[in-house]
Amino acid sequence: MKAVVLNQTGPSANLSENISIEEVPVPEISEDEILIKVLSASLNHRDLWLTSGSYSKIKLPVILGSDCAGIIHSTGKNVKELTHGDEVIINPGMNWGADENFQSKDFKILGMPDDGTLSEYVKVHMNQVFRKPEHLTFEEASAFPLAGVTAFRCLFKKAQIKKFDNVLITGAGGGVAALALIFASKAGANVYVTSSQDHKIETAISFGAKGGVNYSRKEWEKEILKLMENNIQIVIDGNGGENINKFTEICNYGARIVCYGATAGSVNELSMHKIYWKQIKLMGSTMGSPGDFADMLSFINENKIRPVIDKVFKMNDIVKAFERMDRSEQFGKIIVSMK
Repeated sequence: MKAVVLNQTGPSANLSENISIEEVPVPEISEDEILIKVLSASLNHRDLWLTSGSYSKIKLPVILGSDCAGIIHSTGKNVKELTHGDEVIINPGMNWGADENFQSKDFKILGMPDDGTLSEYVKVHMNQVFRKPEHLTFEEASAFPLAGVTAFRCLFKKAQIKKFDNVLITGAGGGVAALALIFASKAGANVYVTSSQDHKIETAISFGAKGGVNYSRKEWEKEILKLMENNIQIVIDGNGGENINKFTEICNYGARIVCYGATAGSVNELSMHKIYWKQIKLMGSTMGSPGDFADMLSFINENKIRPVIDKVFKMNDIVKAFERMDRSEQFGKIIVSMK
C-alpha cells in the first residue's frame, strides 16, 4: 500500500526531503483490531510539528496522520458490532484512562508513535472506531476527529458553554478554531474571533461569527472588548503567550478561559491577582476522552453539522498540503483524498 512516511525531521524548507510517499506492507490486525481502507484523511498542526522535529519522543520512520474516514476492510475475531463494508471514522486518542478529567500517562495519539492515517489502510483498536455520520461525506467526516474533539471538549466539558454566551475564539482559520466556531454557533452562543488576516475574519463571519478583530493591530484587545460590548464570558485559545494576561484583563468576572495550545509560547509574568479577584477559571484542555468523542458525534448527528473544509489534496500532492499549512494559508481543515 502507499503511505506518507516521515523519515527525517528538519526545517519546513525541507518538507519534500522529510516526507515521502512509499510502498509499505498492509498492516496485519490482531483479534481486537480493525483494518480500515482509508478514503479520506486530514492534516493537523501536529503533523507539521512532527516533520520539523518540534515534538517529544519522535520515533522514525512513521506513517503520519491522525484523522481519517473510510470503509472497514476486515475485522479481528473479537469485533462484534462492526463489519466489512461499514463506513467509519476513528478516535485518534488512545489509552485515555479511567478519569474523565484528564488523560492517563499512557495516552498517545495515532500517527506517532503508532503508524497513522495518511495511508491506504490503517489498523486501529476496535474501541477507537465509530460509525460515520450519514449526512457527511468521507472528506467531511475526516475533518472532525482530532480537532473536533479538542474543540468540543474545550467548549462543552471545560467552558460549560450555554446559549447566548459571548465567546471569543482566537486564531480563526486553524482547524480547532474553525470547528469551535461551528460548534459554539450551533449551541446558540455569540461568537467573535481574532486573526492576523482580515480575510479570515470575513470568512469566519460567513460561517456564523458575529465579528472579529485583527490581533496584529496595536491594542486589539480594546477593539474586541468594545465589539463584544464589555461582555466576554468565554475564551478558547490555542496560542498562549502574553495574550493570556490580556484575556484576564478584558474578560468578565467569572469568565472561563480554556487553553488547548501554546504556539506563542509561555507567559512571562502571569497576572495572578486578576485571576483570583475576578474569579476567572483558567483551564487547560488536551483532545478528549472516549466519552467526549461519542458526545461530539451525537452533537454532529443531531444538528447535522458540517465542518469547514479549506482545500482537498490528492496523496501525490501531500507536500503542497503541508506547505499550505506551514504558510498558515488555510481556513478550516486541509483534506487529503485517498480515493
